[in-house]
Amino acid sequence: MNLQNTFTPKSNLVDRVANSADQAVQATRQTTNHALDSVATRIDTLREQAAPALDRAAEQANALAARSREVLSNGTQHLRHRAIEATDNTAMYIRGEPFKAVAIAAAAGAVLALLVGLFGRSNAPR
Repeated sequence: MNLQNTFTPKSNLVDRVANSADQAVQATRQTTNHALDSVATRIDTLREQAAPALDRAAEQANALAARSREVLSNGTQHLRHRAIEATDNTAMYIRGEPFKAVAIAAAAGAVLALLVGLFGRSNAPR
C-alpha cells in the first residue's frame, strides 16, 4: 500500500478547507472595513450637519436671554415707578388729611398689637 496516495486526497481536502477559511476571513475583513468606513463617513456627515444647527440654537438662546433681560429691566423700572408713585400719593394724603392718617395708623397699630398678643399667648407653653 502506498502511504502517499492515502494522505494526498485528505491533504487536498485540508488545504481546500484552510483556503476557504482564509477566503472567508478575508471577505469578513473587507466587509467589516467597508462597514466601518461607511459609519465613519456618516458620523462625519452628521457632525457637519449638526454644527450649524447647534450654532443656530446657541444664537436663539442668546437672543432669548437678551429679550428676557430687557423685559425684566422694563418690569423693574415699571415697578420702581409704581412704588415711587404710591409713596408720593401716601405723602400727599398724609399732608392733606393728617388727623385721619394718624387715626388710621393708630388703628392699624392696635390691630397688629392685638394679633401679636393673641398669637403670642397661644404659642406659649402652658
